[in-house]
Amino acid sequence: MIEIKKNIYWVGIKDWELRKFHGDEFTTELGSTYNSYLIKDQKTVLVDTAWDPFKEEYVAHLEKTVGLQNIDYIVINHSEVDHSGSLPLLMSKIPATTPIYCTQNGAKMLKKHYHQDWNFQVVKTGDTLATGEYELLFIEAPMLHWPDSMFTYVKGAATLLSNDGFGQHYATSAMFNDEVEPCELYEQALIYYANILTPFSRMARQKIDQFRSLNLPLEMIAPSHGVIWRENPLQIVDKYYEWADDYQEDFVAIVYDTMWKGTKKMADAIASGLRKQGTDYKLLNSAKTDHTLIMAEIFKAKALLLGSPTVNNGILASVAAAMDRVKGLKFKNKTGAAFGTYGWSGESVKILTRLLEEAGIQVVHEGLRFQYNPTEEELRQCREFGETFAQKIGK
Repeated sequence: MIEIKKNIYWVGIKDWELRKFHGDEFTTELGSTYNSYLIKDQKTVLVDTAWDPFKEEYVAHLEKTVGLQNIDYIVINHSEVDHSGSLPLLMSKIPATTPIYCTQNGAKMLKKHYHQDWNFQVVKTGDTLATGEYELLFIEAPMLHWPDSMFTYVKGAATLLSNDGFGQHYATSAMFNDEVEPCELYEQALIYYANILTPFSRMARQKIDQFRSLNLPLEMIAPSHGVIWRENPLQIVDKYYEWADDYQEDFVAIVYDTMWKGTKKMADAIASGLRKQGTDYKLLNSAKTDHTLIMAEIFKAKALLLGSPTVNNGILASVAAAMDRVKGLKFKNKTGAAFGTYGWSGESVKILTRLLEEAGIQVVHEGLRFQYNPTEEELRQCREFGETFAQKIGK
């Protein structure tokens, strides 16, 4: 139990070994944390719990440090099981009448997860809960990133318990942002935003505007994953506002897969053409590069060039899987084009172009395809393709 503010304690779990999250979708090379917070005021309030695999450890620690019977209220900001997974074991050990504060959707989802009719106390934006010196203010945050999500603001401590908002999948011995390397922290925060929150960027900006309009003092943001923002916590709020505004950096992501190196040769030649025009790029083989990182790079890029050979009248599976994610993440303000090799039927470029369009990416150049192994003349055309594409999107 670590005190992060007067009478507010971190009681979570650090998962150093986690490498995959959301099933196998999200790669977590630096592990993660399941941050749970305990407010020991005149009333004792537990905010969020920990993931099911750690329930025994988590509940035993609460019993040892605070005593389960001393918990007066429980707040569940979000019902997803990495935050609520220890709740069934915890509730089996404390009075069933202990109230659980959550949104209306939160109550519905918790019932669907655990099939228990606990004492749910439904709250909405503006509702409060007095704990003594402090008062909790509930702020609904639907679709950040589930319909049930909410923030809990601790009046008197100027602390926002933000659940998935402003978090990172990032395990470290440190607790606070001023204790870790800032570039690594921001890289993990951006990867988290790009892969989880991008589809809800419009709602994120609206929620930030709403929170700012409340004119609440803010000294700390304590998310449910990663480190706590105590040094200039508004820096991550400002970053979210920027990321949510159709964010892009000045480079092109070239995402491709290849069978016999022909499409790779095209990708390299196209990249050479981009560079000749002064346009930076990143080459990302979708079969060899983790897709969590690919999504972060596409999120940052101003344009996407997509390549695959034709196989069985279609495209390679790694490219199809990557584009399925791109479509779901709803990246905005991106342009693109397609390229690839083929043997006889040659559908890949047409398919790739359609996938770009379906993902909301503006196709600004006709696709380029060559048969089998590109000749020197065809590679020259690839370089010209890169130059022309760079000119179309601007330096």
